[in-house]
Amino acid sequence: MRFLRIVLALAVIGVGAGLWLTAPQVIEAADLPDHDPDPAHGEQVFIAAGCASCHAAEEAEGEARLILSGGRAFASDFGTFYAPNVSMNSEHGIGDWSEAEFLTAIRHGVSPGGQHYYPAFPYTTYARAGIADLRDLWAYMQTLPADATPSRAHDVGFPFSIRRALGGWKLLFSDDDWVMQGADLSPQVMRGRYLVEALGHCGECHTPRNALGALDHGNWLSGAPNPSGDGRIPGITPDALGWSADDIANYLNDGFTPEFDSAGGSMVEVIANTSQLPAEDRTAIAAYLRALPASE
Repeated sequence: MRFLRIVLALAVIGVGAGLWLTAPQVIEAADLPDHDPDPAHGEQVFIAAGCASCHAAEEAEGEARLILSGGRAFASDFGTFYAPNVSMNSEHGIGDWSEAEFLTAIRHGVSPGGQHYYPAFPYTTYARAGIADLRDLWAYMQTLPADATPSRAHDVGFPFSIRRALGGWKLLFSDDDWVMQGADLSPQVMRGRYLVEALGHCGECHTPRNALGALDHGNWLSGAPNPSGDGRIPGITPDALGWSADDIANYLNDGFTPEFDSAGGSMVEVIANTSQLPAEDRTAIAAYLRALPASE
């Protein structure tokens, strides 16, 4: 009987520790400093972060890309995820969210109800983004149209459907450290790093993943299997790509490779975003990519 009590006590302690370790991390409004929101700058953050590429309807063009009704499917080894409605509709979108709830979702992958989001939403990348930039993004998104399209439930089976387990996944794999380290990086490379590693989430496609779906930072941007099963996403490290900085910057502007081929697949969406960035940002991205070490 005494042994049973010890086992039960250890089980209770273990469950309590597990719940504490996997508890959602939340940003409180009271902890935010004063900020004068700049929606115009938020629009640039919106473009750099590629929000429309996931949350606008398939084949949307022009102004229709600003209707963030969701619905796009993203296949993975763990199931199929569907981009949610993040328009300002209060019932089916995020129109009734507070700024702090939005920041919590973006940086920590936690819903207003305290539920962990799946990392198909690249919050592990956005965790590196500056709070001021994200607050400006929120100000801009509030100017966009509301849409009443209901979000589609993800097609994810057991055990991946256990959301609380994602807290343990975050504990293992989520942090806001820069992949490219160094105290001697030029301002241009640092700007490129911010655009690639924080806002642009380039690693989400171009970096391979481990068995649990986390990015393999040891093979950063070295290429990865296409989640759709169709071919491979190429590496963009200097040894894998072999393009000059000008080649990269031009490609990000017009979608044409040095061999006069054109961007295809999901890169069409990426070019739709990068072509709207200031020329110096495209140059900064190119400088960052050229400064990467060779892939392992």
